[in-house]
Amino acid sequence: MNESQYKTVDKFDRLYGALSELPDVTKQKASTIQVHTPLIGAAQTFIVQTFRQRDIGDTIFLQYLDDIGSVRIAIPPAAADAIARQRDALGTKNRKRAAREQAQARKASGELPGFMRFMKKKEK
Repeated sequence: MNESQYKTVDKFDRLYGALSELPDVTKQKASTIQVHTPLIGAAQTFIVQTFRQRDIGDTIFLQYLDDIGSVRIAIPPAAADAIARQRDALGTKNRKRAAREQAQARKASGELPGFMRFMKKKEK
């Protein structure tokens, strides 16, 4: 027998298979995202699927395809948590910036802050 006939199972397949069989794992249906960049004419495809294991966390399976080839990555729970934390932190920063800009615009238009309007009503 020719030894080149046997293919070894890579880390992506091994982890995917292991998580698929566990009773405490919930998985999300895979999502396919196709991105086309008109400026350079490049098309990219992303396939994303998340598995959640109780008491361990989320493992994200990411497959990337383009004209050159494909890459498959299993993102472990620690890295998935870091991605979620950074996304939440950016949302918080954007909300704070928008609130400061709104407050500045109200101040520039002469509008009193809510607590000052309440105090003026009390004084009357």
